Amino acid sequence: MQLIDIAVNLTHPSLAAQAEALLERAYAAGVCQMVLTGTSLNESEASLALCRQLDDSGQRLFSTAGVHPHDASSWNDASSRTLKALLAEPQVRAVGECGLDFDRDFSPRPAQEKALEEQLALAVELQMPVFLHEREASQRLLEILRDYRDRLPAAVVHCFTGERSALYAYLDLDLHIGITGWVCDERRGTHLHPLLKDIPGERLMLETDAPFLLPRTLRPKPKSGRNEPAFLGEVLREVALHRGQSEEILAAQTTACARAFFDLPVILDGAAPEY
Repeated sequence: MQLIDIAVNLTHPSLAAQAEALLERAYAAGVCQMVLTGTSLNESEASLALCRQLDDSGQRLFSTAGVHPHDASSWNDASSRTLKALLAEPQVRAVGECGLDFDRDFSPRPAQEKALEEQLALAVELQMPVFLHEREASQRLLEILRDYRDRLPAAVVHCFTGERSALYAYLDLDLHIGITGWVCDERRGTHLHPLLKDIPGERLMLETDAPFLLPRTLRPKPKSGRNEPAFLGEVLREVALHRGQSEEILAAQTTACARAFFDLPVILDGAAPEY
């Protein structure tokens, strides 16, 4: 089985220090490609640098570039120009992580909306897919997206944790859905279990969001308590269980979906990773 992890925060200090060993474990676990998440202009540049440093082949590591709603207060007139230059790099495959977070409100909501709309406008101009973050803001996100959706090639709501109404609204807008280890959390993720069957296979992708959201069902648990791409198979197992699918079929579906969404090359089985 081949898997693609569409959200790895490899620039996080807890991962960056052991990046090569982490990638070796991921490849050994069948995670053949990864998309590194850019959450600010600086982090987007750092993610791109890691792609170049750790993947000589240019076939396995890719990234997103954008400004997370937590950092939306930093968005200014120069941000769009800087981001546009990053998005021109061949390893960068999506605009984001961008969106709305009305749960923590680390940036004022008007600033979040402005940064999101300007990033959506860039995605339309460059015809690139969008990597979206949303917490407690589905209605407002949908209102904004409706003005852009017909002109966007694709968009994914990453780390979906919402309710049935939000999921259906996102699917009605022809969005992709990313599922993380949240689905493995018996305290807060069980509401997702009956919803998983409703996500079309061609719009479902899997992610770890490492180092966050370590699957609580994972055995044995790592002593570090940190999540990593090698554990994506546990998300696969849980999602397959609640969709009533075999892990092999779900792996093939989600890998094909991620490959099409991010326009990733095909990796031949058994191909050795290059550093």
